[in-house]
Amino acid sequence: MSIQLISVSHKTADLNVRSCFSMSLEQQKNCMKAIHSEEIIEECVILSTCNRLEIYLYGKDEDQRQIFKKAENHLFSQLNLPDKIDGAEYLRFYSGKKAVEHLFLVASGLDSQVIGEDQILGQVKEAQAMAAEEATVGTFLNTCFRYAITAAKKIKTETELSKTAVSTATIAIKAARDALGTLKQKKVLIIGASGKIGGSVYKNLLSDDEAKIYITQRQKCKKHASEKVTVIDYSERYAWLEPMDVIISATASPHYTLTFDKVKGALQSDRERVFVDLAVPPDIDGRVLQLEHTHYYNLDDFTKIAEENNRRKKHEAAAALDILENYCIQFEKWMVFQTYYSNLEEVRENICGQAKRYGAEKAFNRFFYTLRDCMEPDELEIFMKTLKKIGDME
Repeated sequence: MSIQLISVSHKTADLNVRSCFSMSLEQQKNCMKAIHSEEIIEECVILSTCNRLEIYLYGKDEDQRQIFKKAENHLFSQLNLPDKIDGAEYLRFYSGKKAVEHLFLVASGLDSQVIGEDQILGQVKEAQAMAAEEATVGTFLNTCFRYAITAAKKIKTETELSKTAVSTATIAIKAARDALGTLKQKKVLIIGASGKIGGSVYKNLLSDDEAKIYITQRQKCKKHASEKVTVIDYSERYAWLEPMDVIISATASPHYTLTFDKVKGALQSDRERVFVDLAVPPDIDGRVLQLEHTHYYNLDDFTKIAEENNRRKKHEAAAALDILENYCIQFEKWMVFQTYYSNLEEVRENICGQAKRYGAEKAFNRFFYTLRDCMEPDELEIFMKTLKKIGDME
């Protein structure tokens, strides 16, 4: 029995391809339930973010090929890939220890485009919670995710990896500030401020106390209204574009929130503007870059900034890896013990039964000689050394 993983991420696919693998919450739930309905797949969790789509699975080692195939089939049944994209080309498959290590790296932010980014841990927790709600997860994946989350929390508290929090949101704000020189007294419109990434952008801008913030909502709501924040109705977003200096969109919409023709029609002056698209699939029609004095950034454009951050955090990443390795080993021990626990029960009953008949000393002698006869020499040596360690500890 082992854990398997199918992954598509920023390491294997660019933004255009990742957009094709984007699934709504409903699609994720349907896909998990369909995969879990397969007899050979005992557990399933789907993790879907802007930079990755991953399917974690649990089943028998001998069924591994079929597990991967069936999960892949259900995945593609939920997607509508263009003919020009061969989805299978971007899939990566992991099993056993490699799958476990990958989850630990993901949860801690070490596999992120921006190393140490502070959003992925929450997304990992939410993926596990959704699988629990849909009853597609059990003892093994639950425990694996729990160990990964605990390790990630320890890294946050014991290393500097997340002390200077760098995330997609902070990089987006930095890009806008660099393009305009400053955000002081600039007008920033956030489309999707109620979402995870949009909410993070909103909070970061509030704490900076520089820009004048405008946010869209489907219905007018006063809960965000203040001297610094203006709430506008989503349907009126084009009417508000002209005075804006920065427009950031981060929704889960399956279609554009801003199209090129309507943006062009809404803008009357040639003032310098920044459009930032933080969504997968894209929110903003990339052709806005054709407009004069316009800057446009999407997730792939932040790669260079992310690389600089990653270089600075290289030393802390090494310390984080040491923590992860320890937790990976702990989980592997738990999994081995859990897998063979029923055998331990049988051995215990056997020894106890022989002890009643022949006495404890003879029972243990029989046990050790049986081990000697059943094990290969190297296995026996490891076992005997382990016994010596236990003796030394006592």
